[in-house]
Amino acid sequence: MTKTESVQKEMIAAMKAKDKERKESLTLLLSALKAKAKDKREALTEEEENAIILKEIKQTKETMESAPADRTDIIEQCKNRLAVYDVFAPKFMDEAEIEKLIDETIAELGLNEPLQPMAKGKIMKTLMPKVKGKADGGLVNQLVMKRF
Repeated sequence: MTKTESVQKEMIAAMKAKDKERKESLTLLLSALKAKAKDKREALTEEEENAIILKEIKQTKETMESAPADRTDIIEQCKNRLAVYDVFAPKFMDEAEIEKLIDETIAELGLNEPLQPMAKGKIMKTLMPKVKGKADGGLVNQLVMKRF
């Protein structure tokens, strides 16, 4: 079952349970997934579905952060929406898995310890395609920077 189908199934369940907020969140997510599939004119791959879900999560977090502190209704709505989206979000790699990939990438590139600051670009260029959609880019950058 694709994520789009899962979202649609959950939305129907929320409608039956008369859970208005959950239904609205799932409707937004489903419309984003369907719009991308329509633009593409074929079914989305799992990676594409994950990218759309992560984009929706990012936009919701930005909305929550930019909302004035006195607008608790918007902040609460965003928190509820994030809770719904997190169910469908891809699971990210933990620090140990990322560290292992960094070690493998350094060995693959034939770099020696201590690393030169110029090597960071080579490492990141090789590493990022391996972790795309599987790990937070900011965390990957922090872990690479620890090596210098």
